[in-house]
Amino acid sequence: MANRVDAQEPFKRVSIDEAKRLIASGIQIVDVRTLAEYAAGHLPEARLVPLDSIIARPRDLLKGSNILFVCAVGQRSALAAEMAAAIGLTDLFNLEGGTDAWARAGEPIVR
Repeated sequence: MANRVDAQEPFKRVSIDEAKRLIASGIQIVDVRTLAEYAAGHLPEARLVPLDSIIARPRDLLKGSNILFVCAVGQRSALAAEMAAAIGLTDLFNLEGGTDAWARAGEPIVR
């Protein structure tokens, strides 16, 4: 499902390999999980912005475009990407399988 674009989704779902390419290019990484989940392990350079905060104040918390959203399995991050699109941001990506898939693939996790 890498790079699958659904006509009803204003963001692109990406595989771990594609996410790695985006990260290497300098994309913003926004982790939308809770503080406890983030502290238990997150992608290097990911910025914590819990989904509840994004829902309450998206314009205050999301700046610029070219954002990779990450959560545990890809559901909350998809919602965050939808919120970002709703306020006019573009070049939005969602990591399929989230942090769980990233860790299972042996990719680096910061604790």
